[in-house]
Parts: sequence; structure tokens; C-alpha cells
Amino acid sequence: MSLRDDLDRIARTAIDGGRIVGSVVIVCHRGASIYQAAHGWADRENGRPMNIDTMFRLSSLTKPIIAACILAQVKCGLLHLDHAVSDFFPAFTPCMPDGSMPPITVRHLLTHTSGLGLDVSRLASDGQDPGRIEMAYYHRSLEQVVRLHGGSTLRFTPGMAWAYSRSYDVLGAIAALLADDTLEGAVEKFVTRPLGMRDTGFRVTDRSRLATAYADGATQPVRMRDPHVLPDPWGGQTIFHPDRIFDGQAFLSGSDGMIGTASDYMLLLESLWRGRTPFGKSGAAEALSNQTPHLPHAVAPGWQFCLIGAWLDHPALAGSPASAGTARWGGVFGHSWFIDQVAQLSAVSMTNTGLEGSDGLFPNEIRDAVYKNLRIRDA
Repeated sequence: MSLRDDLDRIARTAIDGGRIVGSVVIVCHRGASIYQAAHGWADRENGRPMNIDTMFRLSSLTKPIIAACILAQVKCGLLHLDHAVSDFFPAFTPCMPDGSMPPITVRHLLTHTSGLGLDVSRLASDGQDPGRIEMAYYHRSLEQVVRLHGGSTLRFTPGMAWAYSRSYDVLGAIAALLADDTLEGAVEKFVTRPLGMRDTGFRVTDRSRLATAYADGATQPVRMRDPHVLPDPWGGQTIFHPDRIFDGQAFLSGSDGMIGTASDYMLLLESLWRGRTPFGKSGAAEALSNQTPHLPHAVAPGWQFCLIGAWLDHPALAGSPASAGTARWGGVFGHSWFIDQVAQLSAVSMTNTGLEGSDGLFPNEIRDAVYKNLRIRDA
């Protein structure tokens, strides 16, 4: 079987088996596209098929775009990664439980080593319903969000541990401030326009191209409500707000607020490993380098963290066929990507089904098929 046969089969099996509703997968090797295909439905109930140019809620695939914006601003001399956040926002002074206020740097925010948390229930109290609590958080200005995080209690001393957080909302505020613009304007100026990412942004301009959001269900994916609460593999719950992308009162979130296409996202991935970014070859190399060598297995066994995602330190321990130094991340609305610099390989998989498309079997099935076929071909 060829790579195309394998990847087509994986997508169709996942769709027919009621695991995902639709997908777009693109794979590039040595700078050339070797696979791109759309399968299934962008909107199952209305019979709208998935297309290569279908747009998705990017969720946490937003974060590498914001990281790229910050790195481009570093390249322009507007800041450096070890700047204290309080240099930009003097009131940003999160404290330790003992009342001390250690400095938090831009690098800490980028690498999720700041000590900030992910849970906003303590920041945006609005009743007991988790969906209402989250929307109370999003219905603030970006400046108010920075103040909320700036007055929080840290989980650990910055730089001494790793914990996924909403630190990219603060990074978004920094990027906007330095651009003297909105976050949308900053991202367009420093990332999407230079890279030709024409379909990536914070607003829906054509609803007919936006994939409907689905969530894992008992027998097949279910169309998401808003909010939609789903138990997650980490012992908690993931709260989805599929309608937030249409909400003009919600702030532009650097953590999870963008939409885009798989084709656009591949432009970013390819620019990174090839060093053809708005922040230059050295900036791209730093973006893809391990930032947590002092925190073994920071993210998971075999995985540490670079400036844009998880960084593969020990392939055997992680159970991954990828090369050491591979970067990888995903988004809870159903997406996954990886960049393997050694193999000169990048791949992005976007689905409209969370969490199967991001944290289920599907992304690893795609990854394993890619490596199996490339090794057969290169043997």
C-alpha cells in the first residue's frame, strides 16, 4: 500500500466507525507536498462535504502563531525573550503563596513554565456553571484579562516546573501592545501576511467555509452545543465554546481564539523547519529547540517543550517513531501537527471532532502511517 492508500483508509475508517466526522490531512517531505486530502463532512446534518479549504476553529493551534508573532517582534528589536512581563504591564505581579513576587519572563509564558494556571474559575466567578464561568472570562477586554492573571497566585516558582496554562492570553496582550494595534493586527503584520496565510485570523468572514464543531459521543460524534462539556483523558473536563468565534464581545484570545485552514497552517510549519520565517533562520532554530532541559519529561514521558510545542527528547520512552527533536502539538477542537527536522517532514491533521481528532487514536494513526511509508520508500 502507498502512503495515500494508508492515509485515505485511516480517515475513512475513523469516519465510518463514528470516531470523527471529517478531516483534512496534509503531509510535506523535503519541502514538497506528498499528501493532501479532505474526507467526510464539514457539516454532517446538512450534507456539506469537507474540502481542502475548509476553515476550522484552531483552538490551541493558535499558540504557535502567537509565538511566531512574538519571535518576529524579537527579530525587530521590540523585546527579548528574557524581558520581564512587568516591563510591559507594571501591574502584572502574580505572587507565590507566601506573598513573594518572582519575575515572570516572556520565555516563561511561551514555554508554560510561568506558574500561571489553566483553570479560570478562580478568575471569573459567575455562578457555578463551568460554561458560564468560562464565558465570563472571555467577556473581558484583553487588558482586564492581563490584570486578572497579574493578580493571581502562582502554582510554582517560574521556570521550576511545567504546567499548561493560559499564558498565551498575556502574550497576545504583549504582541498587541508592541505593535500598537489589536492582536489581530499584530498577527497579520508579523506572521500571516509575510507567510501568505490568507485564511487565518480571528474572525469568520465566510460561514459556509467553517466546519461545524462536533464532540465525542457514545456511538458517534455529536454536534456541539454552546457550551459543550466533555470529560477528558486527564481526569477533568474540557469546555468548548464553538460560538465564541462569532462573539464580538469576546476578547481576541492568544491561547485559542483563531480560525484557519490546514493549507495555511502548513505554510507556518514548513517555514519553521526550513528557517524561512519572519524571524529568520536563527529564530526558527531557537523556536524548535528544547527550552526545558532542566525539567526532564516536562510534558510527558519522553517529551519536553520548545517555544511552539512539545519537544521529543526520548522517542523510545515516548513510544514515537519520530526523530529526537521533533516538535508536536494539537488543539482540542480536533487537530494535531508535527515537525521532524531530521526527516525534513511536517504534517498537519485538522478534524472537526474533539477530542478524538486531537487526543484520540486518530493523530497517532496518521503519524505512524507517515513514518511507515517513508521508511519503506527510503529503505
